[in-house]
Amino acid sequence: MITISIFREALSALWTNRLRSFLTVLGMLMGVTSVIAIVSVVEGMQADIERSLNTMGPTTFTVTRFGFGLSWTDYLERIHRKKLTRGLITPIEDGCPDCEMVGAEGYASDRVKYGVSSMRRVEIRGETPNMLAMRAFDVKMGRYLTWEDEYRRRPAAFIGFEVYEKLFPNEDPIGKRIKIGKREFVVVGVAEKQDGAMVDGLDNFAAIPLATLQKIYHQPGNPVNLVIKAGSMETRQRAMDQVRVVLRSARAVPYGDADDFTIVTPDAILSFVNDITRAFRAIMISLPLMSIVIGGIVIMNIMMISVTERTREIGIRKSIGARRRYILLQFLYESLILSTIGSLLGIGLGVKLGTMMLNSWMDIYFTPTTMAIILGLSIAMGVGVFFGIYPARKASRLDPIKALTYE
Repeated sequence: MITISIFREALSALWTNRLRSFLTVLGMLMGVTSVIAIVSVVEGMQADIERSLNTMGPTTFTVTRFGFGLSWTDYLERIHRKKLTRGLITPIEDGCPDCEMVGAEGYASDRVKYGVSSMRRVEIRGETPNMLAMRAFDVKMGRYLTWEDEYRRRPAAFIGFEVYEKLFPNEDPIGKRIKIGKREFVVVGVAEKQDGAMVDGLDNFAAIPLATLQKIYHQPGNPVNLVIKAGSMETRQRAMDQVRVVLRSARAVPYGDADDFTIVTPDAILSFVNDITRAFRAIMISLPLMSIVIGGIVIMNIMMISVTERTREIGIRKSIGARRRYILLQFLYESLILSTIGSLLGIGLGVKLGTMMLNSWMDIYFTPTTMAIILGLSIAMGVGVFFGIYPARKASRLDPIKALTYE
């Protein structure tokens, strides 16, 4: 009963100073809102990156000439590596029993035009037709490239969703002729849109048969990336080891020398991206935490002012028998109530703001996570208690005689 009575006294005191309480709650609300929204943005971006990497297929890995290299030294070393060619497909198929499929892809960049509409710097992918089965993307309309297209070097194009939207906003693109560079291609299919802001670039492409790309663009040595699908996740590492042995033998890499190629998996790319963005994520999350701490300092200042204003009240209560812990609890309750109300309102606003920012403005799929909500609530309430202890202790230790004579 005493605890309930103290709680009511705390509410009454806060209601008496409504404007002051409102401004304090507003500070906590903004801090918690920023925590919920920014943590959700960071987690949404992380999930978006993972979904984009899943388009590679979990059991699929790529053999590249360059791989990951951040330094100029890495680039200079890797640019002297021998190029990978589609002629390596057959040795890998023969020497890798755990490889389910082996394909290749080459790249160029060119202008794509249809009628009066055009797009610059579209990624032109030369792909073997088994790429559809190895990569996790779907056909929205039409069909994908076929082996007949590859053998006959047909001018067939399978376009990304962004190309479809910009060149064919109000018509069916299947069978239409587009220009890639100076040559005409027939659109045979359109890819499904890749969801999320972090994968927009993956929709800006036109895939053509690899043989057609090598015939048109005349790249020195016709370099490609080799794309290989293992039978399962359990056999993927074994398939990677087998491919490594085949390539070292085919490329005559001396025993003891490092590989002159790089094997890349989706999880390796994710780890690489996480390493680059780790500091950014830490800064993004730490900034709103600072605002909550500032809100806690505001609570402490407000409570100190309240203690000063109510010195005579505290003296009267202590003189008629109020114990020190009851005074302490009352002011601590006031601090906790302010931080809790600010936290709950901040969570609601943060979820709403996060949904607007991610789903509507940034096109990132967003679901408020438990971690973001618990983090915002616990930190805000913890800050409220922490910064409320000092004013509450000061109030509880006031000498009743001095408090009664305070003007």
